[in-house]
Amino acid sequence: MNPAHTTDVPDTEPHRIAADTWLIPNLAPAGDGLYLPANSMVIRGREPVIVDTGAPVHREQWLDKVFSVVEPEDVRWIFLSHDDGDHTGGLFDALERCPRATLVTNFFSVERLALEKPALPLHRMRWIEPGGSFDAGDRVLHLFRPPIFDGPTTRGLFDPKSQAMWIVDTFACLTPGSLDAADLHDDVLAQMPAMNSAVSPWHAWLDRATYTRHVDAVEALGARTVASAHGPVLRGRQLDDAFDRVRGLAGAPIIPTPGQELLDTLIGTTLLEATA
Repeated sequence: MNPAHTTDVPDTEPHRIAADTWLIPNLAPAGDGLYLPANSMVIRGREPVIVDTGAPVHREQWLDKVFSVVEPEDVRWIFLSHDDGDHTGGLFDALERCPRATLVTNFFSVERLALEKPALPLHRMRWIEPGGSFDAGDRVLHLFRPPIFDGPTTRGLFDPKSQAMWIVDTFACLTPGSLDAADLHDDVLAQMPAMNSAVSPWHAWLDRATYTRHVDAVEALGARTVASAHGPVLRGRQLDDAFDRVRGLAGAPIIPTPGQELLDTLIGTTLLEATA
């Protein structure tokens, strides 16, 4: 991947992926005509919910897109899946612009964010762990531990009313532009294990039976539409295949990420461009 040398990024707009549920998409260049999704989501029910707050690099676009879908004063909940920077880029802006919103997070996320960001307003929070839920007026949203995660604070979100799921960093996948798995060739979707391995290399030490039970439990929640921060929206066969790919990671060797050879190539390309 060579994000530094790819400047043309396809335009993306918020779009409805399930009843009352909107994907807030952004793309980051990943080289060779591919892009890394950096998505979030909005549930526009009786008490609207912002699900994650995007990456800092997309902050202005993220704010424009979110508030083209929902009015700031209507937002009642901001769900923060975890404290990684690519999920907290618009967090303080959202809290400021949405004065009636409660932040759903957890103790450890707050402790970790305190090391790099201003203090979060404790009186505007609710701390909920996996297995818990909260009532958003016309639906009860359930928190769960996703099959793949790169931080201990991570929780996914499932809406039984729409059967839509936010599975956070699971099912990461580079895309040539589309954020609907039905539009993507199987060869593109086949890269998911490599991306998931990069996010959660601990899969190599998992007991297959124990991990399979966990993945089965997430799948058994009954999602019909699954969105993630770094992959396309999945339904039907593509969703079934994605869960199978994740199960297959248990005990499998870590898939190597690019190393020094790629770095040398990128440095060489940068020097050539600088002297051209």
